[in-house]
Amino acid sequence: MAAYFQGVFVKSHRIIYTPSNFAKINLLHLQEAGELQALKPHTSSRKNLVSFLLFTVTDGLGKLIYDNREYHLNTGDCVFIDCRKLYSHSSSPDNLWSLKWIHFYGSNMNGIYEKYLERGGRPAFTPNDSSIFSELLSDILNIAGSADYIRDMRINEKITALLTLVMAESWHPESNMQTGSKKQSLQNVKAYLEEHYKEKITLDFLSEHFFINKFYLTRVFKEQFGTTVLSYLDHVRITHAKQLLRFSELSASDIGREIGIDEPGYFNRVFKKVEGISPGEYRRMW
Repeated sequence: MAAYFQGVFVKSHRIIYTPSNFAKINLLHLQEAGELQALKPHTSSRKNLVSFLLFTVTDGLGKLIYDNREYHLNTGDCVFIDCRKLYSHSSSPDNLWSLKWIHFYGSNMNGIYEKYLERGGRPAFTPNDSSIFSELLSDILNIAGSADYIRDMRINEKITALLTLVMAESWHPESNMQTGSKKQSLQNVKAYLEEHYKEKITLDFLSEHFFINKFYLTRVFKEQFGTTVLSYLDHVRITHAKQLLRFSELSASDIGREIGIDEPGYFNRVFKKVEGISPGEYRRMW
């Protein structure tokens, strides 16, 4: 249901959206989309909504209070929050703002937001290109107001695109760990794993080979690449194992040796940990 509203405090265009049952169960689905222009200073405050809010400031200034912290927002800034927590946002009295927003949800959103926070995502951030966020939010508003018979699928596509951008903006490794030489050394470690995955590799070996403290290596590798050293090595090996399972006649034990895992039982355990199925099941499936 679309509504155009002009009151004392805001002028807005919003759509209260009711997704199909199919969308509620299977898709990222829209609850509300809109855009507004503040006419006077005002504050919006809510809590306990089973919803996630993403908005961008298209003009003016304001602030967000979320999780007991205050964030000052400028034109181009974005907000991404879990609305089950108490939050409020308000326009600056000296530079009234305009916003575009969506409220949305999905059965996988809790996990997505946890990953966002794990990667260093913040409730408020300044994107590299705010115009992309603004365009996608406008697209969602237009689709929601259309008669498109697959609009729930199109909305799901646009929300996914927004979340992809949000994840790309969320990566914030600790600033005091980011000298150019140290960044490069960890890129070298990553490249070494990709090239030498067939060899016996341990943290102690990498520490000695690259002249890096083992504990520093463990911590900063995860900060920069989002996974541990040994988990990354497992994924590299299993990617090569999957190719051999699909396009060769080698046995599982031979494939394990080919990717640097000599003990067949351990190869099976690692493969199942990464893929969720055994090497034999994977081969039969493909």
